[in-house]
Amino acid sequence: MKTHDKYIGFHIRILKGKSKKNKKFRKTILLLAIVFVLVYLIAGATIPYMIQPEVSEMYQESFRTEDFYSETLSTDRAVIISDNGEALEERIRLMEHAKERIILSTFDFCSDTSGKQVIAALIQAAQRGVRVQVLMDGFYSWLHMEGNPWFYALAAEENVEVRIYNRLNPLFPWKGLSRMHDKYLIADDTAYILGGRNTFDYFLGDQDSYKNHDRDVLVYCAGKKESSLSQLTDYFSEVWNLDYCKPWKEGEWVLKLPSVKKAEKELKQMYQDMKREHPQWFETIDYKKVTVETNKITLLSNPTGLYSKEPRVFYALGRLMEEAQEEVIIHTPYIICNDWMYDTFRSICADGKTVKLMTNSALNNGNPFGAVDYALHKDEILDTGLCVLEYQGGVSYHGKSIAIDDELAIVGSFNMDMKSVYQDTELMLVVQSKELNKQLRDSMDIYHAEAVEADGDVDDINALFQKGTPFSKKVERFLVKILNPWLRSFM
Repeated sequence: MKTHDKYIGFHIRILKGKSKKNKKFRKTILLLAIVFVLVYLIAGATIPYMIQPEVSEMYQESFRTEDFYSETLSTDRAVIISDNGEALEERIRLMEHAKERIILSTFDFCSDTSGKQVIAALIQAAQRGVRVQVLMDGFYSWLHMEGNPWFYALAAEENVEVRIYNRLNPLFPWKGLSRMHDKYLIADDTAYILGGRNTFDYFLGDQDSYKNHDRDVLVYCAGKKESSLSQLTDYFSEVWNLDYCKPWKEGEWVLKLPSVKKAEKELKQMYQDMKREHPQWFETIDYKKVTVETNKITLLSNPTGLYSKEPRVFYALGRLMEEAQEEVIIHTPYIICNDWMYDTFRSICADGKTVKLMTNSALNNGNPFGAVDYALHKDEILDTGLCVLEYQGGVSYHGKSIAIDDELAIVGSFNMDMKSVYQDTELMLVVQSKELNKQLRDSMDIYHAEAVEADGDVDDINALFQKGTPFSKKVERFLVKILNPWLRSFM
């Protein structure tokens, strides 16, 4: 009996030993698999964008600063929109009075208060026979639209078509950093709004919640001939018809779910509530009275393809700023530069004219990558000769604008960072108009009153970790600081 027990015990010990080895082996395989997936995703996403192309000789030879000026008036008129509440109101008004077509291109779109109000207005327009085309970036569509009955209700409308630029796909990470950063709304041949605002509460409406300061320009097309609208519609058609710009939820069964029907009813009610609570949004106005004359309007754009892009917008802006006679004022939420960008700013500042750049202070910046990079590289920015103003208004500033002398007003989606320069689609509208230039300068001055001139002796990095900073923010900023040399080209 004892011999039998020893025999059984011997085999049990062997089996237990094998089980432990197998368990350890499985853990090793799992760990290796996780490491492989992470390396695949990170390397795949970043390597294609490490190459930063130069501007082609063809584009340089074709670019002429005199093409942005005209001695005669154009048929287009324009107005600066600085207030978030006004920005939502004008979007609703344009959609309400559209008769044939509405185009909305946006980087980010959420189903919060203002987002739903925009969706409700789009659905109402579609139901009265207006063709509605919505173009959305692939990353944020995956984040905010998938599984969302409010957006499904929009896509379910007969006269609505939604397309996604470069839909996110983890199997192909090398496409992941190519983003569509454009933000504009077109209503018929009447008017368009273009600027830096995404479509949700941070940027639109007067909700008592977190917000960003931003800026748009509304262009009223008083005459159809030679309007700048044709430049924007041509650009839209180019992006809309790209092979990697795919229809979203077209005819899918999820559009018939009960939750979608419920969302549609709530959106209909929201539209009626808007008309009752904000009747001024729906009033017809004379755009000739609220806009100013322009001599010429020119659209600047990056290439629309995937992967690293020829930096056309930054090159063009640099050339226009270099040609300034007296003063350049730049507003940007973030400034993240490589050597070529630093050299461009040096060239702009070289002839003694005043060149001011306002950006968020490190503590005021809502973007942790922008905040940390600015703190780490402020001395290099100041060495270019730029007079840097740090906005400290307590609300993160998101406007992207340039005033050149008293002649050009430039507004759009372009940040002074490497992501906008090389990775994203970007638009900047260059408007030759003394009156619009004054509007832009007046808007800028409001923010300058809450900004201070940057001091190279101030240690911004320590300020980011000062006493009282929430622990989670300290951890976030610490990680970004450590990874900054590798991340700054992509964020």
